[in-house]
Amino acid sequence: QVQLVESGGGLVQAGGSLRLSCAASKRTFSTYNMGWFRQAPGKDREFVAATSMSGGSTNYADSVKGRFTISRDNAKNTVYLQMNSLKPDDTAVYYCNAVFWPRTVVPGVNWGQGTQVTVST
Repeated sequence: QVQLVESGGGLVQAGGSLRLSCAASKRTFSTYNMGWFRQAPGKDREFVAATSMSGGSTNYADSVKGRFTISRDNAKNTVYLQMNSLKPDDTAVYYCNAVFWPRTVVPGVNWGQGTQVTVST
């Protein structure tokens, strides 16, 4: 069972940037498509971005296109989310997980604890 640990969240002003990281425990990390998701208070968890196993393909939610960039380093078993031009609506707990392309969560992979992103006005 792969273990996922998210980090890099924090408090940032609107217009600022953050880079999130998600470290996976398994050496088979490179065999998973990986995605980022977020959950705001009182809302369902929603898809943000995904990267294919090699990193050669990506897809994004419309709300973050042009502002967020997903990438991965298979040698480090880590997937990243570079977030620029942050808005208050981006405030949420961010999680990563394995996905069936393009964005469906793979059943049975436990969610990590997430990392809180708070964007102030």
